[in-house]
Amino acid sequence: MDNNQKAVRRFRRFGILTIASVFFLIFVGGLVRSTGSGMGCPDWPKCFGKWVPPSDVSELPANYKEIFRTEAHEVADFDAYKTWTEYINRLIGVLTGFFVFLTVVFAFPYLKVKPAIFWLSLLALVLTGFQGWIGAKVVATNLAHWMVTIHMMIALLIVGLLIYTITQSQTFEVIQANNDRSLKLLMVVILVVSVIQTVSGTQVRENVDAVALITGEQNRIHWVGLLGNIFKFHRTFSLVSVALTALLVYKCYAAFARNSVIYKSVLALLLLIALQVFSGKVLDNFGFPKQIQSAHLFVGSLICGVQLFIAIILFSKVKNADA
Repeated sequence: MDNNQKAVRRFRRFGILTIASVFFLIFVGGLVRSTGSGMGCPDWPKCFGKWVPPSDVSELPANYKEIFRTEAHEVADFDAYKTWTEYINRLIGVLTGFFVFLTVVFAFPYLKVKPAIFWLSLLALVLTGFQGWIGAKVVATNLAHWMVTIHMMIALLIVGLLIYTITQSQTFEVIQANNDRSLKLLMVVILVVSVIQTVSGTQVRENVDAVALITGEQNRIHWVGLLGNIFKFHRTFSLVSVALTALLVYKCYAAFARNSVIYKSVLALLLLIALQVFSGKVLDNFGFPKQIQSAHLFVGSLICGVQLFIAIILFSKVKNADA
């Protein structure tokens, strides 16, 4: 194996590791949000003025609430669990940023042969830095809903860029057995529906935070009735995603071999959407359990990633058998 092949394999393998780390970061971020740990560290980038946060309130000065109070928010009573949950989230964010940086370094061999791969990897790195800045603003604004939503959408954009660059670095082709041109249109519709679901989901999440603040944690079972029409829309519109994905599976069954990467991917997508609907029903009927909230967000991000992967293959890797 020559140096070029080794460089290509290194980029692909490390790129996949980077994508996995971003998804893991999204999962941990969802856990931070669902457990109310977002302000576990009232300052940024340090935590209570330290690089290693305290584990007990006795490690803080008596007037710590006054010291770390800002115009945007007051400091809550110290909670070691919430502090360390938020701190670990930040550490994983730093590690993910380092992974994205190395992905750009390993993308250098593509600069002459496929420059888009390098430049999009670099854009992912720039967005990762911007994401860190947004994270600081999230803390500074006391978890302002619109900032949290932007934080999430940028994370998905970074994932999309990484998935695109890694997929485009591959040289494989997928043979389509028929000439069904509606597949690409269907995939575009699915992506549009996914964006609508993601945006409405973030709005539901914002409403959940508002309702929780008003009613308190002890009244979780009553939250659903107070979430308004956006929750009903988000819940009902999920059936559209299920129907469209089932249609995609049916069409791919007729168009691609059972062992093809695209057919396996659409089956995985259908399974993830079914899991997402199930977790949504649990949230709806059992008072929004914290663990299910973070799982729901994580599975939603996986769905977006798989959808993007399928779309990239359909538009750049599929070749008709008659061509």
